[in-house]
Amino acid sequence: MKLIFCQDESKGVVGSSQQSFSTMGNEKAVSGNTIPLHPRPITRALARASSNLTTSSEVAATSTTLINNQGRVLRANSKRTASDDKNANAPKKRAVLNDITNVTCENKIQIKKGRASSSKVTNAKVQVVCTGTNEASSCSFIEKPSSQLPPRPPGRSTSTVERSCVGGSSTVASIPKFIDIDSDEKDHLLCSLYAPEIHYNMRVAELKRRPSPDFMERTQRDVTKTMRRILVDWLVEVSEEYTLVPDTLYLTVYLIDWFLHGNYIERQRLQLLGVTCMLIASKYEEIYAPRIEEFCFITDNTYTRDQVLEMESQVLKHFSFQIYTPTSKTFLRRFLRAAQASHVMPSVEMEFLANYLTELTLVECEFLKFLPSVIAASAVFLAKWTMNQSNNPWNATLEHYTTYKASDLKACVQALQELQLNTKECPLNSIRMKYKQDKFKSVAVFTSPELPDMLF
Repeated sequence: MKLIFCQDESKGVVGSSQQSFSTMGNEKAVSGNTIPLHPRPITRALARASSNLTTSSEVAATSTTLINNQGRVLRANSKRTASDDKNANAPKKRAVLNDITNVTCENKIQIKKGRASSSKVTNAKVQVVCTGTNEASSCSFIEKPSSQLPPRPPGRSTSTVERSCVGGSSTVASIPKFIDIDSDEKDHLLCSLYAPEIHYNMRVAELKRRPSPDFMERTQRDVTKTMRRILVDWLVEVSEEYTLVPDTLYLTVYLIDWFLHGNYIERQRLQLLGVTCMLIASKYEEIYAPRIEEFCFITDNTYTRDQVLEMESQVLKHFSFQIYTPTSKTFLRRFLRAAQASHVMPSVEMEFLANYLTELTLVECEFLKFLPSVIAASAVFLAKWTMNQSNNPWNATLEHYTTYKASDLKACVQALQELQLNTKECPLNSIRMKYKQDKFKSVAVFTSPELPDMLF
């Protein structure tokens, strides 16, 4: 199918070591000549002198001062014991560094003592600045907190009470209980031991390389938002035709937006960009990715194989071959586990509905102003509200794992409800028709009641 973008924007479809021992008692090297040494026989005088000695050290001293008939000094062929070697090779002990409050490294280390020394360092902040004589050897590491970064994931602790001592008196502050969704360590695919750190790293990664919501007005002159909507709606049909995984579709839309964010493109090549980005995303996400010829066929052979390869090269160079980014689908999986942690049987309808609401945001550029994690959390919020209005859709478990309060999601949830109800009468309905199928429990026909302010 070839997409035709018109001016009125209403048309278009768019080695081991061995130790050798020498016989030191048979010969001795003196000034380069080898002279045979004959051991002196033990006489009565020597035996008497040895018996009068009391310590082994005196015996060694007497034996080392014996003089032979030639007047040469005979050294004792004494051997070091294993304990002597061990003591000689033992590392020197260093003083224990107890407390560090500030470290500055400028060819030396200066330590300023702030608090009393302790065997354990608790809550000590270290600031290290290293400068060398060479410019290449200079380094700088200063940890500065950032308000944009999400909070660090909490430890695997199920404690619900926090105690604090102030002025000798202890106060107990109750913490809302939440369900530990990472307690299942039998299923290795869930990566329960590492899930909090993995999720935190994804939360940091979503802050990078985010396309601006107004990139159409700032960068593009020939392509409009309506053309982008038509392209994404058509790509949904393509992903269904080739039965691609949902991550491929989400990554495709991200690649399109990020490329359009920094590159001007004509409308005649917009569909070429779409199929090329889906080709790249398929190579990353799919086990068996469709061939280039299949993407050319789906465009009614509007573009040739060489054109797709040329566009693929441009996109990969623009991304510096770093194409992965966490999408809303990435966060949605974890948030759905948190949402259904208290359920005896997971709700399939709620899972499909949250996926449907998240996928609707791919069409609209306005949702680029929200972080992918915010969109995923808002979809879970609205899906729970749609399925059940008797309880507040947000609880302590969701707030703990998403790090968002209900008030943080208000704007996104309201915008998402408008999409669900289709208040703007958008004619693009590929996603709606997709989720009206029985295999998705027809969640596209569900509607949600008005959102009261008390929920937030």
